[in-house]
Amino acid sequence: MKSRIALTALSMAVLLSACGGEGDATQARGPDPKLPEPQRSLLPSMKIAEPVAWGDQKPTVPQGYEVTAIATDLKIPRQTLVLPNGDILVAEGRGGNAAKLKPKDVIASVIKAKGNTQVKGGNRLTLLRDADGDGTYELKTVFAENLNAPYGLAFANGKLYVANQDALVRFDYQDGQTRASGAPVKVTDLPSAINHHWTKSLAISPDGRSLYVGIGSNSNITERGMEVEIDRAMVWQIDAETGAHRPFATGLRNPTALKIEPGSGQLWAVVNERDELGPDLVPDYLTSVRDGAFYGWPYSYWGQNVDPRAQPQDPQKVATAVKPDYSLGSHVAALGVDFSIAAMGEKFAEGAFVGEHGSWNRDQPVGYKVIFVPFSNGRPSGEPVDFATGFRGSDGKTRGRPVGVTVDPRGALIIADDLANTVWRVTRKQ
Repeated sequence: MKSRIALTALSMAVLLSACGGEGDATQARGPDPKLPEPQRSLLPSMKIAEPVAWGDQKPTVPQGYEVTAIATDLKIPRQTLVLPNGDILVAEGRGGNAAKLKPKDVIASVIKAKGNTQVKGGNRLTLLRDADGDGTYELKTVFAENLNAPYGLAFANGKLYVANQDALVRFDYQDGQTRASGAPVKVTDLPSAINHHWTKSLAISPDGRSLYVGIGSNSNITERGMEVEIDRAMVWQIDAETGAHRPFATGLRNPTALKIEPGSGQLWAVVNERDELGPDLVPDYLTSVRDGAFYGWPYSYWGQNVDPRAQPQDPQKVATAVKPDYSLGSHVAALGVDFSIAAMGEKFAEGAFVGEHGSWNRDQPVGYKVIFVPFSNGRPSGEPVDFATGFRGSDGKTRGRPVGVTVDPRGALIIADDLANTVWRVTRKQ
């Protein structure tokens, strides 16, 4: 029975991927995108990614920059963290256990699986070290293992924090350490029942006293009911010492990466928005995350555009919905964000890098790259610029899928690629 369902799903997926109808629709990006009318259908358009090896190819980066694979043969790298001594930690794993509700969920799972790595998740942290600073990371070793789908990483005051899919934990850390000295200490449990969106993003305040965890919804648009959405689709603020927590901001469908903007101290997020309203709705976005703010999910999107699928509606909540700061385009699946520094070069000195994992539910795929959003005075201030491309080639083959992006204080961008199981490092040419 399972084989027949999978075969039917795959057949339908191939048929759908061959259908056009969306053309070269322009993705609305920036602070004030023009949103199209919603489109509803029995099934959304779906496009199967066709993974192939990089071979002798690499991502394409701007003139004056070069890219190097500093670690390969990883076990699904998601997010990275640069430690004070320059070592890089890589969180590796795969989580989630949500049951399929409808036939379209089965079809979608086939589509997604075709475009993902077949490697088993490592459930570990791997440490990379470039001892002599020549750009070659000669040491690759397991720092901690037996974790539960680790994703978000943060460090402050001698403590390394890891957001597993079920709990926020911490390790004591000493400079230069290559192996965790013991089992992690639990800071607090995180919502993990069903775990439709399992990734738990993480950021830490500059003083190390407050942790921020992004927790995704348990559905696309409440099809499992609101009871399973308690404590979800929000960012928690957690006391690093006691584990006490509170909702910091709500209505964020899936806040997949968090980062503090260094100049202002403001928390920012990239958020994956809802599906099944057409190829050009709803935009994934980059936004400041304000204390006490409500960002719309599930009742509305991009401010106060009502989504009638969410029932019963809540007009009072919709009236307070905050419009995000910057549209990244619909279905790009933004999974990483970090802020640049002057050492990245004049063109990329001030702004945010965003890792876009890439779409699965558009006939014309989008994402599959790292972009740079220019900032001025702590706010987005211009058109996005492609920074690392070629993960999905003009031949339609998918060689990689960016997830986390991390700016190294030495002036490099670290990119986790969870399809090729590779970590890339982009630097200015000497």
